[in-house]
Amino acid sequence: MNKFIVEKGVVLPLDRANVDTDFIIPKQFLKSIKRTGFGVNLFDEHRYLDKGLPDTDNSLRPINPDFVLNQSRYRDAKVLLAKDNFGCGSSREHAPWALDDYGFRAILAPSYADIFFNNCFKNGLLPIVLDKATISALFTEVEANEGYQLEVDLEQQTIIKPDGSTIEFSVDAFRKNCLLNGLDDIGLTLEGSETIRNFEKSWRSTAPWYFMTPNATTT
Repeated sequence: MNKFIVEKGVVLPLDRANVDTDFIIPKQFLKSIKRTGFGVNLFDEHRYLDKGLPDTDNSLRPINPDFVLNQSRYRDAKVLLAKDNFGCGSSREHAPWALDDYGFRAILAPSYADIFFNNCFKNGLLPIVLDKATISALFTEVEANEGYQLEVDLEQQTIIKPDGSTIEFSVDAFRKNCLLNGLDDIGLTLEGSETIRNFEKSWRSTAPWYFMTPNATTT
């Protein structure tokens, strides 16, 4: 997965609490496990005026001009500003896939659903927990200043605002290391490839019968 070191971008404010995973990516689009191609259907039920269906040409669908994702001032946003309990509902991993595929790199919210929170780290997204007062102040600043950007520095664990002031955040050391190095569960396993190969070689000598093919005999 992509490394996360420092990311700077426009902030999109999603002023709604309890955004569930079906809001993020509706169930009818959960037909692939490729992790890509879901960005065009992010927030589908609110982003478009018609009902979204798989394999539809989304460029021909009517856009909801009132939905925040469709407003030109938030085009190409990289930081999602959200409210309480973001990512609740079902445990679908497609939710962080859709956010990542659209282009979001970090999420700022007071709280998250546990499974969604964990899935973000495993898919290259950085979910940051900030207190409600800080989140509320950021909503005010974002909505008052078009093109409002934040710089998220994972290594320093700081968010740098346009005026140069900073907001500190905490993150689990293990998860931080994984994001900084672009390591998902598969990547972590591959870091131990040599150890795994050495164990297999030793095990073949210690217990060769485990590796015998049917009807094979030992000599």
